[in-house]
Amino acid sequence: MKKMVLAAATALGFASPALAADEVRLQLQWVTQAQFAGYYVALDQGFYAEEDLDVTILPGGPDIAPPQVLAGGGADAMLNWMPSALAAREKGLPVVNIAQPFASSGLMLTCWKDTGITGPQDFRGKTIGVWFFGNEYPFLSWMSQEGIPTEGGPDGVTVLKQGFNVDPLLQRQADCISTMTYNEYWQVIDAGVSPDELVNFKYEDMGVATLEDGIYVLEANLADAAFADKMARFVRASMRGWKWAEENPTEAAMIVLDYDETGAQTEEHQVRMMGEIAKLTAGSNGALDPADFDRTVSTLLAGGSDPVITAVPEGAWTHAITDLALQ
Repeated sequence: MKKMVLAAATALGFASPALAADEVRLQLQWVTQAQFAGYYVALDQGFYAEEDLDVTILPGGPDIAPPQVLAGGGADAMLNWMPSALAAREKGLPVVNIAQPFASSGLMLTCWKDTGITGPQDFRGKTIGVWFFGNEYPFLSWMSQEGIPTEGGPDGVTVLKQGFNVDPLLQRQADCISTMTYNEYWQVIDAGVSPDELVNFKYEDMGVATLEDGIYVLEANLADAAFADKMARFVRASMRGWKWAEENPTEAAMIVLDYDETGAQTEEHQVRMMGEIAKLTAGSNGALDPADFDRTVSTLLAGGSDPVITAVPEGAWTHAITDLALQ
C-alpha cells in the first residue's frame, strides 16, 4: 500500500525526494531458498517498508561471487561466510561484518557408515569431497588440528573437489562429502539413502565451525551516518523477518517459493529446509558474538600450510549497526 501511495503521488507530481524510501540492494550468496527466508519474509510482510526501505534482494548462484559484486558497487550489503569475507579483507577488499543472524553452523561431513568411519581419525586413507572457493578452509583447519595430511596416501585423506551436488557420495566416488544440515544432507536422503546408512560429523560438534551467512558492507560506507542509519534499519527489519520465520516456518517457506522465479524449488524441500535453518538462527538478535569471531579466526589460522588468513584481522566486524538496530 505504501508503495502504491508513493507511486500515485509521483504520478500527480506531488512527490518529493524526502518521501522516497531508502534503497538497499542485498546480494545473496546462493539462489533463492529458505536459507535466506528472513529477508524474503521482511520484504513480503512489509517490515522493510515500515523502516522506510526499498529493498531489492539479488539471488546468487555458482557464477556469482558476493565480494566481487559488493566491490563493484552492485550491492550495498552482501551475505557471506566469514572465511570468504576475511579472505577478501586480507586481500584488500575492506568488508566489515555488521550483523550475524546465523548463530550456529550447518556445515557437516556426511559419510557412508559401511566405510567403517566412526570418528575423524578414521578419515585416514579415505576420499572426502570438499567444497572449495573459500569453503575448504574449515575442513583443512580441522584436518590440520587432527594431524591428518590432505595429500592422500594411507595416513592422509584424498581431497575431492566437490561440486555443489551430492553425486560423489551417491556414485561412491567419495567416502564422505560436504553437506549442509538444511540442504545437501536431505538431497542424499531424497535419493533413496536411509539415514541408518550414514554417519554425520557436524563441524559445530567438532569445535571447528566457522561463522556462516553474516551481513557485510564496505568499511568506507560506514563512515557515512546516513548509510549507517539505513543499515541499522535494514538489520532491524531483517531480524524481525528471521524471528517471524522461526515462529512460522511453513509460512516462511511458502513466501520463499513465491519469490523463486526459477521454479526450481519444491514445497517439501523448502519447508524442511526452513525447519533446519530455524535451528541455526535461534537465539540470535543479529549482534555478532566476539567469542564466535575469535573461534572462527583461530580455526582459519590453523589451516595448515596455506591458511585462508595469515594474521588476526583488525576492524573486520562492528557492533555499531546492531547497537543502533536494537535500540
